Amino acid sequence: MTLPFHPRRLRLPGISLTHAFRFIHHSEPRPISTATRISRRGLKGLSSNRSLIIIATPAVSNISGTHTTITARRYAASPVTIMSQQTRSSSSSPPKRDKEVTEPRPSASILLLSPTNQVLLLHRVKTSTSFASAHVFPGGNLDAFHEGEIPPSDARERHEDGHAYRLGAIRECFEETGILLATSKNSDDRSTLINVSSADRDRARKQIHGGKVRFADWVDSIGGVPDTGRLIPFTRWVTPTNVPKRFTTQMYIYMLPSSASTGASAMENEIIVPTPDGGVEHTAARFDDASTWLYRAERGEIILFPPQYYLLHLVSQFCKAAAPSPAPGKGHGDAYFASQRRGLLEFLESVPTATGSEAARGHPSSAIRWADKVMSPHNLFIREGDGRVVLGLDKPGPELKGSGRGGDWERVVLVKFTRDGPRKVEVRSREEVLREEKEAKRAREAEHKL
Repeated sequence: MTLPFHPRRLRLPGISLTHAFRFIHHSEPRPISTATRISRRGLKGLSSNRSLIIIATPAVSNISGTHTTITARRYAASPVTIMSQQTRSSSSSPPKRDKEVTEPRPSASILLLSPTNQVLLLHRVKTSTSFASAHVFPGGNLDAFHEGEIPPSDARERHEDGHAYRLGAIRECFEETGILLATSKNSDDRSTLINVSSADRDRARKQIHGGKVRFADWVDSIGGVPDTGRLIPFTRWVTPTNVPKRFTTQMYIYMLPSSASTGASAMENEIIVPTPDGGVEHTAARFDDASTWLYRAERGEIILFPPQYYLLHLVSQFCKAAAPSPAPGKGHGDAYFASQRRGLLEFLESVPTATGSEAARGHPSSAIRWADKVMSPHNLFIREGDGRVVLGLDKPGPELKGSGRGGDWERVVLVKFTRDGPRKVEVRSREEVLREEKEAKRAREAEHKL
């Protein structure tokens, strides 16, 4: 038989095997200690000709070392290997407890749309401690110096949209790209962003990043106010528990007004020319079509992690490149892009959020608005055909367990984790992927009977 789709418990003398999959950022499991080989016959209930790599750690329920929780991954053409945590019965060497789960740090990020509905991505430096070399949306950690009071870790507001998250998102966008999402406090016109010279902008970016001046104070000093009201909440992401650096990240969409420019005219008014931060965290900042970013990731030209790929996938269904020739006039173009934005906004407000099968529409997560969805990627299984991990997006993470919140049950993300980062990322229907895996399983079983 082959490994099932869902976790099941298997028994060995003194060992508790849990068929589960870890969310990892490299192609091979990290050895915990010395590898010990065992016969496949020792795995009761398993007779597959596919082999396993099994990672073992002491179970929380029994820290004496006689009980071990083991995480399995499927691999082909290699013997069954157990990398077990060796324990000692000596009282002078107490067993190690499971590593504590890191508390997620509050952060915010913006999916910034240009007047022509292109998306801004930043290229992270190779030395970055998170998302190294990847293309990401502008954003970062909240800072009490700039954002004021941040909800404590045990507060419900810690994982909800709020003023601190909105201000932090706009501040980080300015620090990282030089784009200031602020309007004039002396004008009723909220459709035009405040103008700042490049010299003043660059000076302020360094001072704000260095903590020498508060962001809100500087914006006020130039006669502006952060445009927090036009940020559109668009999912929250909680890092899985087995990743050392965890975040609870509030995502937003911000649609730059049509009066702004990202092309040649922007050089004149100095408003929307994205620039990197001098290599501190990023090496490049660029607007492009969502579909182009996805295409470049599929070709292996850039790295997109599952959250970025997933959000770009959703946006790409509405924000497309301009219509081909004959080239529309300016008025026609404005209407074209405005129509795209209306479609995106209608999608963000629609409930149920699922549009597929009756099961998907009836799932509790489908009743949660996109603004309130919380996603903590978790492994469903590994595909036999291409070895890609299938990530579920329906769960909100342990911090929000039992809160009634959730993410997206209808879709899953397929990804191949390598030492160079995630590759072959794809967003698919959960039911379609499960159906394909079941069909492949039946085909293998039929082949084995021959």
